[in-house]
Amino acid sequence: MNRAMGFVAGVALMLGASNVQAADISAGEAMYAQACAQCHGRTGRGMASFPSVSGQDAEYIEARLIQYREGEQVGPNSALMIPVAADLSDENITDLSAFIAKTFQ
Repeated sequence: MNRAMGFVAGVALMLGASNVQAADISAGEAMYAQACAQCHGRTGRGMASFPSVSGQDAEYIEARLIQYREGEQVGPNSALMIPVAADLSDENITDLSAFIAKTFQ
């Protein structure tokens, strides 16, 4: 049973890594500069009540953006993030998540 769980975890990691590799980092960078940097900062470390995105992996960022896009309340800034994420496509989210994870390690 442990072997099967290890295999599943390994496949999930490989799929996540290939998703980041398939992303358009330049497109993610442009989106971040236009829509995210004002609140999360140019270096992704957050500002005032806006949290840091630095150190987050692409899967985490992607999951949060999808939750916001779907209108889910995730935290105290959900009311600000939901409209920002509402028009993001799956490709936008992949590109943005990959940029954040790669740039703000």
